[in-house]
Amino acid sequence: MTAGARAYGWTIAVAVALLLPGGPATAAPVPAPVRVAPRNAPAPRPYPLAVELRSLSPAVVRHDGEIRISGTVTNTSGRRITGAHIGLRIGAAGAADTRGALAVHAARTALTRADGPELADHTARLARLDAHAGRRFDLTVPVSGLGLEGAGAYPLTVTAAGADGTVLGLTRGQLPVYPDGSGLRRMRTTVLWPLTDVPHMEALTRRTGDDSVLPVFRDDALTAAFGPGGRLRRLVELGEDEPVTWAIDPDLIVQAQAMARGYRVARTPGSSDPQEAGPGRGGKAAAGWLAALRKAVRGRDVVVLPYADPDLASLARVGDPALVALLRRASATGTSVVNRALDVRARDGLAWPARGALDTGIAGYARRLGLDTVLASGQGPGPYGASLVAGGATDDGAVAIGGGSTALTYDATIASLLFDSHPAEGAAGEPARLALRQRLLAETLTAVRELPYAARDLVVVPPRRMPAGVARTLLSALATGQEAGWLEPSRFEVALRDPEPGELRDGGGHPAAPHASELPPERLAAVARNRRALRALAKVLSDARATVASVRAALARSVSTAWRGDAAGARAYQEGVARYLTASIASVRLVPKSRVVVTGGSATIPVTVANGLQQDLTGVELRVLSSRPERARAVDGAVAVRASRAVSRTVRVRVSAHANGPVRLTAQLHTRADGRPWGAPMTFTAEVRSVPSGAVAFVAGGVALIALAAALRLRTARRRDARRPPGGPGGR
Repeated sequence: MTAGARAYGWTIAVAVALLLPGGPATAAPVPAPVRVAPRNAPAPRPYPLAVELRSLSPAVVRHDGEIRISGTVTNTSGRRITGAHIGLRIGAAGAADTRGALAVHAARTALTRADGPELADHTARLARLDAHAGRRFDLTVPVSGLGLEGAGAYPLTVTAAGADGTVLGLTRGQLPVYPDGSGLRRMRTTVLWPLTDVPHMEALTRRTGDDSVLPVFRDDALTAAFGPGGRLRRLVELGEDEPVTWAIDPDLIVQAQAMARGYRVARTPGSSDPQEAGPGRGGKAAAGWLAALRKAVRGRDVVVLPYADPDLASLARVGDPALVALLRRASATGTSVVNRALDVRARDGLAWPARGALDTGIAGYARRLGLDTVLASGQGPGPYGASLVAGGATDDGAVAIGGGSTALTYDATIASLLFDSHPAEGAAGEPARLALRQRLLAETLTAVRELPYAARDLVVVPPRRMPAGVARTLLSALATGQEAGWLEPSRFEVALRDPEPGELRDGGGHPAAPHASELPPERLAAVARNRRALRALAKVLSDARATVASVRAALARSVSTAWRGDAAGARAYQEGVARYLTASIASVRLVPKSRVVVTGGSATIPVTVANGLQQDLTGVELRVLSSRPERARAVDGAVAVRASRAVSRTVRVRVSAHANGPVRLTAQLHTRADGRPWGAPMTFTAEVRSVPSGAVAFVAGGVALIALAAALRLRTARRRDARRPPGGPGGR
């Protein structure tokens, strides 16, 4: 032990506690040497005992005293085990010098010499374990007996071994040590606190009797998420008064506001009929969540994500250029929504590609959306044109990547730990929360030790839909690191200042490597088709604003990053939008008819237009064409159609008849804005009867005169050709 370690004044004290059924805890004798697996040995069979740590106190060793460890041992074998004991080991190499060493320790499955020897005289005997039985253990060890040599993260291994030293089970963890007065320079730490969720609101709306419009949700899952104990409610409660930067999807605010004002829930997700929706029950929960969020973000850093958090990597690869204008407009609207709803001045322009992937294609697409800052995991941009070295010292921060864009690199290892961990709240989640907390402490402390006296930054980006258990553990680790003295909270704007010059790998304008969870090209193409259908629908509505806003928001949700890993959900949502648009367009149609009778030289033909929309129809006109215009034709070139919502309107078309007999007429709706056909044409037969004889004679005489004039003209032309000399216009 070094002099620095001796200066801690650690005292020597041993206390081993064990809960035994029916009696007090007793100390086990010093066990026989444990058998260690040789190098390159084949993977061992699963251990018969499963060991879990449930608590470790203190989380960081700062001075003398003792550490207390508790956990459970479960016999997963089919036989009884007796004479076993619990032991503790500290890594043979001491504190981890690199963050890579932490990963190596966590990945080992079998006991090796690197785990170090079992601490003698500091074990706890286990009572008999019947098959599939479990038992709790408690172990108290004096700090002076651990052999610690200064600040750092020490690999910790807890083993269950038999009387002969055979390892029956083990678990691993980290023991951070940071003695008072260590004096390492604090690492500035910026933490994002995301509030996002999968889309729940449909494109569908329902108009009520008082002419108000109620949005329709595909499910009522947000009621639980916004309510007491729900994930989104817990994130707001946990993040309040913490030094974090809130990263908020405006669509979540829009959905909460819609719920608070009144909404409907589809009986079948993706239904195109607004009548097939019942009342939503989450209005109170949504209003309470909004009020709690407004209070939590007061005076804090708030960053607005692009509306519905679009999947930039998928869009940059194969996205239709037409979607750029849609997403850019939605994001501009989203910023004002957040500012008004939460009474803040949020920062916008932040792009968050899935997994922090970044190359020239993604950066270029982000710029087209008006996003000048991109969160990056460090795999794409690098200072001075070089990629970040995986084994290099931790130093996140801003990198200028050209075109007025900045990449804010974040810690990919911590992001992966938070993404892959799913600890539940409550007693069931204790082992996972403990393991995550200790690993986060070890990662950050080891990062500080890489360059102990240099000013550096750490940017922490949790998963988009961060579970409450992860959030709670992350805050606990950060608070512990700050209290111990190696971490210092920092603001988002500080992390972005003074960007280093850098450049991106050239992906040929496209992301370098697709990921299996990306939105497929056919899905993005379908969203672009939906956008074109919306533009057509908007032309015929009397007041298109509400419908257009609702569908535009749904189109943005259709390309959300939230659909990654849920291909079925993405397809179902997009197809629901398509069904709504298709049904809306199809609800404005001509009612079929087969035959009408026209009597007299002029008459009116009734054509019925059905309007199944929830608002008045004003943007179409009716045109009727005749197959025999010399017999009968429409007098009016186009007749404007106006129909109230959800009713059929009969339009009368004037027809001029000249001869008796059948005539095929074709009726077609056209949009008044650009004259494009709308829907399918309708063909029917008009039977012309009782046309006055004078009219018939007039028509016949007119035809005869036309024939006579043609004959005379032909005769005159032949005479002129006969008199023409050779070599003229008609010669060779």
